Amino acid sequence: MLLVPELLLLADGPVRGQAVLVDGGKFREIGPAKRLVAAHGDLRPVRLDGHLLMPGFIDAHHHLTQSFGKAKSFGQPSEIFKTIWEPLEHALDEETAYLSAKLAALEALRGGFTTVADAGTRAPVDVGALAKATEEAGIRCVLSKIVSDGKGGPAHLGRWGGHPLIHPSLAIAVPEDATAAVIKKTADLCAEAGAVLQIHVNEHLASVERSLKSVGRRPIDYLHHIGALGPHVLGAHATLTTPTEIRLLADSGAAVSYNPVASAWKGNAVAQATMMAAMGVRFGTGTDGTRGDGFRLVDAAESAQRLTSGLATGDSSCGAGRLWIDHATRLSADAVGLGRVTGEIAVGKAADFLVVDVNVPELTPSYDLRWELVRLSNRDQITAVVVDGRLRLWDGWPPDWDGPALVARAAEVGPRVVRRAKLQRVEPT
Repeated sequence: MLLVPELLLLADGPVRGQAVLVDGGKFREIGPAKRLVAAHGDLRPVRLDGHLLMPGFIDAHHHLTQSFGKAKSFGQPSEIFKTIWEPLEHALDEETAYLSAKLAALEALRGGFTTVADAGTRAPVDVGALAKATEEAGIRCVLSKIVSDGKGGPAHLGRWGGHPLIHPSLAIAVPEDATAAVIKKTADLCAEAGAVLQIHVNEHLASVERSLKSVGRRPIDYLHHIGALGPHVLGAHATLTTPTEIRLLADSGAAVSYNPVASAWKGNAVAQATMMAAMGVRFGTGTDGTRGDGFRLVDAAESAQRLTSGLATGDSSCGAGRLWIDHATRLSADAVGLGRVTGEIAVGKAADFLVVDVNVPELTPSYDLRWELVRLSNRDQITAVVVDGRLRLWDGWPPDWDGPALVARAAEVGPRVVRRAKLQRVEPT
């Protein structure tokens, strides 16, 4: 494909008059449209007037097998994994885990995500069901297997070698789920394999206090103490972090997933993302399975920082639009271990991108596109989603498989799973 968009979002910002050549699932050439069109006379240019071609969003923290019950999480106190997520996932079988994951993948694609990092399922099924679901949907997936018992890590890391869309990862839900020896061994396995270890850290006050009572240290400090903290670690949430812990993250090269919607829905705090950016902490942006909408996620990411720190310090920009677009695309890919694979429109990177309608009232007139994408854009502007060079979504639906049929099946099966799970909700007044 030789694509000629009106605007092309590169790492340094949006540009006009450029074209991209996509071949074999990758960006092969990027340059002035006139030059590329002349050089490739055998190709018919696809002109995308009124449209922006931008990198797809990277969801740095997801739970694909929780999609049937996410609306049950509203109005609940923190740490609902014990009352909602664990019972829900334990009620899944092979078929329903597959359906849940495929439904979540479809929602993610509709929201402009081309990659999701699944943090590991507690469902009593082989994770191959999740791989099948995401592969069929056509989304790239960093797929974790929970190995808190110290078993199965090497086999999982070797199982998906060379797969175009599945990138293996290991997970330990929280540090207290495994012994220090298992955490260190798992971290070393990931470091050797070039994979990431996904682990929830410093998410809720209760989890921080459990760590202090059980091992005498806060979670991030504990991972550092046992020698597990490093560039191979992807810590989810990191909302309750001390200045010392932020320094440990920066010095170790560990990455975190900033999940602002999760903080709003069920958290104790908002991660200090602008502080982390200033101190050199690697971080991506994640949904935590809340809602698969990339534009609403970056809006929440910026808004949460403005409300929690910007207002108090007189910081009216909080990183501006560029920071949040970068940390939802290129730097989010880096956080999940795919910095060399995807996340930006660059020669040699995977052709994972969005075609976004910018000829809309919301973006007219336009002065600073990255700010406008963060604060003004919507999912309904996404005309097309392409992953690995293949069209996966057109006007909100897949062109090569029956998306509405999947939604209908999930509407039928999902409530049965929720009833079977017997969730323990606290009913809000």
